[in-house]
Amino acid sequence: MMNVLLAIQLIHFMRPGRLWWLLVPAAVVIGYLALSVRTTPRGPVTRINLRAVLPKDKAWKRHLAVGCSVASIASLVVAFAQPQDYREVPRDRATIVLTIDVSRSMIATDVEPSRLDAAQSAAKSFLSDLPDRFNVALVQFAASAQLVVPPTTDRAVVSTAIDNLEVKPSTAIGEGIYSSLDALKLAPDDPKHPGTKPPAAIVLLSDGATNVGRPSLGAAQDSGRQGVPIYSIAYGTPGGYVMEDGQRQPVPVNHHELAAVAKASGGEKFSAESLGQLKDVYRSIARSVGYEKVYAEVTDRFVGYALLLAVLAGLGVISLAARWP
Repeated sequence: MMNVLLAIQLIHFMRPGRLWWLLVPAAVVIGYLALSVRTTPRGPVTRINLRAVLPKDKAWKRHLAVGCSVASIASLVVAFAQPQDYREVPRDRATIVLTIDVSRSMIATDVEPSRLDAAQSAAKSFLSDLPDRFNVALVQFAASAQLVVPPTTDRAVVSTAIDNLEVKPSTAIGEGIYSSLDALKLAPDDPKHPGTKPPAAIVLLSDGATNVGRPSLGAAQDSGRQGVPIYSIAYGTPGGYVMEDGQRQPVPVNHHELAAVAKASGGEKFSAESLGQLKDVYRSIARSVGYEKVYAEVTDRFVGYALLLAVLAGLGVISLAARWP
């Protein structure tokens, strides 16, 4: 209920004076109620006669048909007043930095065929979900971080670079974030606003915890101050391990650090324990970064409501008039 009230409060009208037409459906409701009261059966004889003539289900069908008709008229009046509300529209431009952990723990096979192989596959699918005019950069990190591909709209270059990622020792999430911020400085200006950069975000996938380099929390806070949210993905299962010198070395995912990174930057933290889940996460992120909420006219929304309600009212009328075998 609170969400509905909040949504109503956010709606404004370009032609609020037209809302006086809502008196029409209100008058219809009052008239219908008045007629219903006048035609209410009185006395035992009348009740018996009506039951013999009218099926029991006629009343509720009639009320539903009238209610949908009135609601349809009201929706058309609201549309006539040209309402405005927040709606999602595709972004024209943005820069996304794919920041991928290539530490040795990524060879764990708890995610088939391995964490890194699955991460490469999902990352390439993510590229195809982004709008064509988005610039994409690729950063890899292990003991240190490197910019592999600067911001570009050439998806083939980024895809090839993703295929060529190789594991290395240690994990430096903080360095990965700082290298990603440096990569964003290379992004071209927004053509519509020369001298300004388009919106940007970092999509960081990791399965471990920082054990070298600058702290990840400080890097995330710097990212947040620059207005760059980090969408962190904790990737892998609690039972992941790698073999070293013939012994199993557990490599569980550190959810706490990745959640802190996302929160400090103003982003969001996700988790995935399989290739399918990872692809779903990437699709969700693509939706988040590919669209923005803007305050715009939503007349078409209420016209759609009116059409749906009119169809329901029509079906109700047909049901009332039909003679079923």
